Amino acid sequence: MLRRQLLLGALVLLPLFGGCGNNSQTSENSSQVASSAAKSEIIMGLIPAEDNEEMLAKFEPMRAHLEEKIGMPVKVFQATDYAGVIEAMKRDRVDIAWFGPLSYVLAEQEAEAEAFAVGVKEGGTSTYQSMIFVPGDSPAKSIADLKGADVAFVDPASTSGSLVPSYMVKKSTGEMPDQFFGKVTYAGSHDAAQLAVKNKTVAAAGSNDITHEKMLEKGLIKDNDLRILETSDPIPGSPLTYRGDLDPEMKAQIKEIILNAHNEIEVTGYGTLARYEEVTAQDYQVIRDIVQQLGLQKEQILK
Repeated sequence: MLRRQLLLGALVLLPLFGGCGNNSQTSENSSQVASSAAKSEIIMGLIPAEDNEEMLAKFEPMRAHLEEKIGMPVKVFQATDYAGVIEAMKRDRVDIAWFGPLSYVLAEQEAEAEAFAVGVKEGGTSTYQSMIFVPGDSPAKSIADLKGADVAFVDPASTSGSLVPSYMVKKSTGEMPDQFFGKVTYAGSHDAAQLAVKNKTVAAAGSNDITHEKMLEKGLIKDNDLRILETSDPIPGSPLTYRGDLDPEMKAQIKEIILNAHNEIEVTGYGTLARYEEVTAQDYQVIRDIVQQLGLQKEQILK
Protein backbone atom coordinates (compact mmCIF):
# COMPACT_ATOMS: atom_id res chain seq x y z
CA MET A 1 0.00 0.00 0.00
CA LEU A 2 1.07 3.58 -0.56
CA ARG A 3 3.04 4.97 2.34
CA ARG A 4 1.23 8.23 3.15
CA GLN A 5 3.47 11.19 3.89
CA LEU A 6 1.28 14.09 4.98
CA LEU A 7 1.80 17.57 3.60
CA LEU A 8 -0.27 19.24 6.28
CA GLY A 9 0.44 17.42 9.51
CA ALA A 10 -2.48 16.39 11.72
CA LEU A 11 -5.79 17.65 10.36
CA VAL A 12 -9.45 17.16 11.05
CA LEU A 13 -10.77 14.96 8.24
CA LEU A 14 -13.68 16.75 6.62
CA PRO A 15 -15.91 15.64 3.73
CA LEU A 16 -14.83 17.16 0.41
CA PHE A 17 -17.09 19.78 -1.21
CA GLY A 18 -19.69 19.38 1.53
CA GLY A 19 -20.42 15.70 0.89
CA CYS A 20 -19.07 12.22 1.38
CA GLY A 21 -19.03 11.37 -2.30
CA ASN A 22 -21.34 11.11 -5.26
CA ASN A 23 -23.56 8.11 -4.52
CA SER A 24 -26.32 8.96 -6.97
CA GLN A 25 -26.60 7.09 -10.25
CA THR A 26 -28.46 8.12 -13.37
CA SER A 27 -30.49 5.66 -15.39
CA GLU A 28 -27.65 5.73 -17.92
CA ASN A 29 -25.23 4.54 -15.24
CA SER A 30 -27.66 1.86 -14.07
CA SER A 31 -28.01 0.48 -17.57
CA GLN A 32 -24.24 0.46 -17.91
CA VAL A 33 -23.98 -1.93 -14.93
CA ALA A 34 -26.06 -4.48 -16.75
CA SER A 35 -24.13 -4.14 -20.01
CA SER A 36 -20.56 -3.70 -18.69
CA ALA A 37 -19.87 -7.44 -18.65
CA ALA A 38 -20.61 -7.56 -22.38
CA LYS A 39 -18.20 -4.76 -23.32
CA SER A 40 -16.31 -5.20 -26.57
CA GLU A 41 -13.50 -2.74 -25.76
CA ILE A 42 -11.91 -0.85 -22.88
CA ILE A 43 -11.28 2.89 -23.07
CA MET A 44 -8.34 4.32 -21.11
CA GLY A 45 -8.30 8.06 -20.34
CA LEU A 46 -5.08 10.04 -19.88
CA ILE A 47 -4.93 13.53 -18.41
CA PRO A 48 -2.67 15.94 -20.37
CA ALA A 49 0.02 16.29 -17.71
CA GLU A 50 2.52 16.63 -20.55
CA ASP A 51 2.29 16.90 -24.32
CA ASN A 52 -0.39 14.47 -25.58
CA GLU A 53 1.98 12.57 -27.86
CA GLU A 54 4.41 12.22 -24.96
CA MET A 55 1.69 10.82 -22.73
CA LEU A 56 0.59 8.36 -25.43
CA ALA A 57 4.14 7.12 -25.84
CA LYS A 58 4.63 6.70 -22.08
CA PHE A 59 1.50 4.61 -21.59
CA GLU A 60 1.60 2.63 -24.85
CA PRO A 61 3.47 -0.41 -23.43
CA MET A 62 0.94 -0.69 -20.59
CA ARG A 63 -1.98 -0.22 -22.98
CA ALA A 64 -0.65 -2.94 -25.29
CA HIS A 65 0.04 -5.30 -22.39
CA LEU A 66 -3.44 -4.82 -20.94
CA GLU A 67 -5.00 -5.36 -24.36
CA GLU A 68 -3.10 -8.61 -24.87
CA LYS A 69 -3.87 -9.99 -21.41
CA ILE A 70 -7.52 -8.96 -21.26
CA GLY A 71 -8.27 -10.21 -24.75
CA MET A 72 -10.11 -7.17 -26.10
CA PRO A 73 -9.13 -3.82 -27.66
CA VAL A 74 -7.90 -1.13 -25.27
CA LYS A 75 -8.19 2.34 -26.79
CA VAL A 76 -6.92 5.65 -25.46
CA PHE A 77 -8.98 8.80 -24.84
CA GLN A 78 -7.28 12.17 -24.40
CA ALA A 79 -8.75 15.58 -23.69
CA THR A 80 -7.43 19.11 -23.86
CA ASP A 81 -7.70 19.51 -20.08
CA TYR A 82 -8.02 17.47 -16.90
CA ALA A 83 -11.75 18.18 -16.59
CA GLY A 84 -12.37 16.57 -19.98
CA VAL A 85 -11.19 13.15 -18.79
CA ILE A 86 -13.26 13.43 -15.61
CA GLU A 87 -16.34 14.31 -17.67
CA ALA A 88 -15.68 11.39 -20.03
CA MET A 89 -15.60 8.95 -17.13
CA LYS A 90 -18.73 10.54 -15.68
CA ARG A 91 -20.52 9.89 -18.98
CA ASP A 92 -19.26 6.27 -19.14
CA ARG A 93 -17.06 7.07 -22.14
CA VAL A 94 -13.91 6.09 -20.22
CA ASP A 95 -13.57 2.82 -18.30
CA ILE A 96 -10.14 3.22 -16.72
CA ALA A 97 -8.13 6.41 -16.38
CA TRP A 98 -4.81 7.76 -15.21
CA PHE A 99 -5.39 10.84 -13.06
CA GLY A 100 -3.31 13.09 -10.87
CA PRO A 101 -4.16 12.92 -7.15
CA LEU A 102 -6.48 15.95 -7.26
CA SER A 103 -8.19 15.01 -10.53
CA TYR A 104 -8.72 11.53 -9.07
CA VAL A 105 -10.40 12.99 -5.98
CA LEU A 106 -12.62 15.05 -8.27
CA ALA A 107 -13.36 12.01 -10.46
CA GLU A 108 -14.23 10.08 -7.30
CA GLN A 109 -16.83 12.75 -6.52
CA GLU A 110 -18.10 13.31 -10.05
CA ALA A 111 -17.76 9.87 -11.67
CA GLU A 112 -17.36 7.38 -8.80
CA ALA A 113 -13.77 6.64 -9.86
CA GLU A 114 -11.92 4.04 -7.77
CA ALA A 115 -8.14 4.21 -7.37
CA PHE A 116 -6.48 0.80 -7.61
CA ALA A 117 -2.80 1.20 -8.57
CA VAL A 118 0.07 3.69 -8.54
CA GLY A 119 3.48 3.64 -10.19
CA VAL A 120 6.51 2.90 -8.01
CA LYS A 121 9.96 4.22 -8.86
CA GLU A 122 13.25 2.39 -8.43
CA GLY A 123 13.99 2.54 -4.73
CA GLY A 124 10.40 1.87 -3.75
CA THR A 125 8.80 5.31 -3.56
CA SER A 126 5.54 6.23 -5.29
CA THR A 127 5.49 9.89 -4.23
CA TYR A 128 6.59 13.00 -6.09
CA GLN A 129 7.00 16.70 -5.29
CA SER A 130 5.61 20.02 -6.44
CA MET A 131 8.07 22.82 -7.13
CA ILE A 132 7.87 26.54 -7.75
CA PHE A 133 10.35 27.50 -10.47
CA VAL A 134 11.80 30.90 -11.35
CA PRO A 135 14.28 31.86 -14.11
CA GLY A 136 17.86 31.04 -13.27
CA ASP A 137 18.77 34.71 -12.93
CA SER A 138 15.65 35.73 -10.98
CA PRO A 139 16.39 37.88 -7.91
CA ALA A 140 13.56 36.18 -5.97
CA LYS A 141 14.73 34.47 -2.80
CA SER A 142 11.32 33.34 -1.54
CA ILE A 143 7.69 33.20 -2.59
CA ALA A 144 7.17 36.54 -0.82
CA ASP A 145 9.45 38.17 -3.40
CA LEU A 146 6.97 37.28 -6.17
CA LYS A 147 4.26 39.66 -4.92
CA GLY A 148 2.36 41.07 -7.91
CA ALA A 149 4.26 38.95 -10.45
CA ASP A 150 2.71 37.04 -13.36
CA VAL A 151 2.97 33.28 -12.87
CA ALA A 152 1.92 30.09 -14.66
CA PHE A 153 0.21 27.08 -13.15
CA VAL A 154 -0.61 23.93 -15.12
CA ASP A 155 -4.36 23.30 -14.84
CA PRO A 156 -6.90 24.08 -12.10
CA ALA A 157 -7.24 20.32 -11.48
CA SER A 158 -3.48 19.66 -11.39
CA THR A 159 -2.13 18.60 -7.99
CA SER A 160 1.53 19.57 -8.32
CA GLY A 161 0.84 22.30 -10.86
CA SER A 162 -1.95 24.14 -9.03
CA LEU A 163 -3.29 22.71 -5.76
CA VAL A 164 -0.02 22.24 -3.90
CA PRO A 165 1.61 25.45 -5.22
CA SER A 166 -1.53 27.28 -4.04
CA TYR A 167 -1.09 25.73 -0.61
CA MET A 168 2.59 26.72 -0.59
CA VAL A 169 1.67 30.32 -1.48
CA LYS A 170 -1.09 30.48 1.13
CA LYS A 171 1.18 29.02 3.81
CA SER A 172 3.97 31.46 2.98
CA THR A 173 1.99 34.67 2.41
CA GLY A 174 -1.44 34.15 3.96
CA GLU A 175 -3.04 34.87 0.59
CA MET A 176 -4.37 32.74 -2.25
CA PRO A 177 -2.53 32.97 -5.59
CA ASP A 178 -5.20 35.12 -7.25
CA GLN A 179 -4.81 37.61 -4.40
CA PHE A 180 -1.03 37.53 -4.13
CA PHE A 181 0.14 37.37 -7.75
CA GLY A 182 -0.51 39.91 -10.46
CA LYS A 183 -1.88 37.29 -12.86
CA VAL A 184 -2.17 33.49 -12.83
CA THR A 185 -2.40 31.76 -16.21
CA TYR A 186 -2.76 28.03 -16.95
CA ALA A 187 -0.18 26.58 -19.31
CA GLY A 188 -2.10 23.33 -19.87
CA SER A 189 0.81 20.95 -19.16
CA HIS A 190 3.84 20.72 -16.89
CA ASP A 191 6.38 21.04 -19.69
CA ALA A 192 4.62 24.14 -21.06
CA ALA A 193 4.66 25.75 -17.60
CA GLN A 194 8.40 25.21 -17.22
CA LEU A 195 9.11 26.45 -20.75
CA ALA A 196 7.20 29.63 -19.89
CA VAL A 197 9.72 30.23 -17.09
CA LYS A 198 12.65 29.41 -19.37
CA ASN A 199 11.35 31.88 -21.95
CA LYS A 200 10.66 34.46 -19.22
CA THR A 201 7.05 34.97 -20.25
CA VAL A 202 6.22 34.52 -16.56
CA ALA A 203 8.18 35.24 -13.39
CA ALA A 204 7.50 31.81 -11.90
CA ALA A 205 5.59 28.56 -12.43
CA GLY A 206 4.26 25.66 -10.42
CA SER A 207 5.18 22.20 -11.70
CA ASN A 208 6.86 19.02 -10.44
CA ASP A 209 10.11 17.12 -10.17
CA ILE A 210 9.12 14.30 -12.57
CA THR A 211 8.65 16.53 -15.61
CA HIS A 212 11.59 18.72 -14.60
CA GLU A 213 14.00 15.77 -14.55
CA LYS A 214 12.67 14.51 -17.89
CA MET A 215 13.11 17.93 -19.52
CA LEU A 216 16.68 18.19 -18.23
CA GLU A 217 17.48 14.71 -19.58
CA LYS A 218 16.07 15.60 -23.01
CA GLY A 219 17.88 18.94 -23.14
CA LEU A 220 14.64 20.92 -23.33
CA ILE A 221 15.92 23.03 -20.46
CA LYS A 222 19.34 23.49 -18.88
CA ASP A 223 20.30 23.67 -15.22
CA ASN A 224 20.75 27.45 -15.35
CA ASP A 225 17.47 28.09 -17.20
CA LEU A 226 15.32 27.41 -14.13
CA ARG A 227 15.92 27.62 -10.40
CA ILE A 228 13.83 25.80 -7.81
CA LEU A 229 12.49 28.46 -5.45
CA GLU A 230 10.55 26.12 -3.16
CA THR A 231 9.79 22.39 -2.96
CA SER A 232 6.78 20.73 -1.34
CA ASP A 233 6.65 17.75 0.94
CA PRO A 234 6.06 14.40 -0.84
CA ILE A 235 2.71 14.02 -2.60
CA PRO A 236 0.89 10.68 -3.10
CA GLY A 237 1.53 9.36 -6.60
CA SER A 238 -0.88 9.69 -9.52
CA PRO A 239 -3.25 6.69 -9.53
CA LEU A 240 -4.75 4.42 -12.14
CA THR A 241 -8.50 4.23 -11.60
CA TYR A 242 -11.60 2.53 -12.97
CA ARG A 243 -15.27 3.41 -12.97
CA GLY A 244 -17.07 2.20 -9.88
CA ASP A 245 -19.85 0.61 -11.93
CA LEU A 246 -17.51 -1.37 -14.18
CA ASP A 247 -18.17 -5.10 -13.99
CA PRO A 248 -16.52 -6.43 -10.76
CA GLU A 249 -14.84 -9.32 -12.58
CA MET A 250 -13.44 -6.90 -15.16
CA LYS A 251 -12.11 -4.63 -12.41
CA ALA A 252 -10.43 -7.53 -10.66
CA GLN A 253 -8.86 -8.70 -13.91
CA ILE A 254 -7.55 -5.23 -14.81
CA LYS A 255 -6.13 -4.74 -11.33
CA GLU A 256 -4.34 -8.09 -11.35
CA ILE A 257 -2.84 -7.44 -14.78
CA ILE A 258 -1.50 -4.00 -13.81
CA LEU A 259 -0.10 -5.06 -10.44
CA ASN A 260 1.73 -8.02 -11.97
CA ALA A 261 2.84 -6.37 -15.22
CA HIS A 262 6.43 -5.95 -14.01
CA ASN A 263 6.82 -9.73 -14.03
CA GLU A 264 6.30 -9.79 -17.80
CA ILE A 265 7.24 -6.38 -19.24
CA GLU A 266 9.16 -3.23 -18.43
CA VAL A 267 6.36 -1.14 -16.98
CA THR A 268 5.88 2.46 -18.04
CA GLY A 269 3.81 5.47 -17.06
CA TYR A 270 4.42 8.94 -15.67
CA GLY A 271 8.11 9.01 -14.80
CA THR A 272 10.52 6.08 -14.72
CA LEU A 273 8.77 3.19 -12.99
CA ALA A 274 9.76 -0.22 -11.67
CA ARG A 275 6.28 -1.58 -10.97
CA TYR A 276 2.76 -0.70 -9.84
CA GLU A 277 1.41 -1.23 -6.34
CA GLU A 278 -2.10 -1.21 -4.89
CA VAL A 279 -3.68 1.97 -3.53
CA THR A 280 -7.06 2.84 -2.07
CA ALA A 281 -9.14 5.99 -1.63
CA GLN A 282 -7.75 6.53 1.88
CA ASP A 283 -4.23 6.99 0.51
CA TYR A 284 -5.41 10.31 -0.97
CA GLN A 285 -7.02 11.79 2.13
CA VAL A 286 -4.20 14.34 2.34
CA ILE A 287 -5.37 15.78 -1.00
CA ARG A 288 -8.94 16.13 0.28
CA ASP A 289 -7.52 17.85 3.37
CA ILE A 290 -5.64 20.44 1.29
CA VAL A 291 -8.78 21.21 -0.71
CA GLN A 292 -10.62 21.80 2.57
CA GLN A 293 -7.83 23.92 4.01
CA LEU A 294 -7.85 26.17 0.94
CA GLY A 295 -11.64 26.36 0.90
CA LEU A 296 -11.80 25.38 -2.76
CA GLN A 297 -15.10 24.54 -4.45
CA LYS A 298 -15.30 22.09 -7.34
CA GLU A 299 -16.48 24.91 -9.63
CA GLN A 300 -13.12 26.62 -9.07
CA ILE A 301 -11.23 23.49 -10.05
CA LEU A 302 -13.37 22.16 -12.90
CA LYS A 303 -13.39 25.43 -14.80
